[in-house]
Amino acid sequence: MRRVFQTRQFAKWMRGTELTDSALCRAISEMEQGLIDAHLGGGLVKKRVALPGRGKRGSVRTILATNNGDRWFYVFGFEKQEMDNIGPEELRWFKSYARILLALSALDLVRNLADGSLEEICSD
Repeated sequence: MRRVFQTRQFAKWMRGTELTDSALCRAISEMEQGLIDAHLGGGLVKKRVALPGRGKRGSVRTILATNNGDRWFYVFGFEKQEMDNIGPEELRWFKSYARILLALSALDLVRNLADGSLEEICSD
């Protein structure tokens, strides 16, 4: 069963955009079909997600931690106009964070959902 989560920090950033949970879930479906913009290593991928009324080129970039199977975690987002890409230090930090997220047990996921550290946005 596929489960898709967003971190508290990602959710906070997302509130300032026109991005929707359904757009994020569609992006996961695209990635499951191999449409990933960049494999960053260490369980991280980058995916462009279109905002309403804009194409993907002018929209947001998202960074996800994933095991490319049943777990996907949106950890960071930015608009192209805000920054071109993440830097090497940020990439190292996100890789460390991805290791933590991908190692969470089922009980850890329940705890993180209960305390609001994670929010589940779609599953099947």
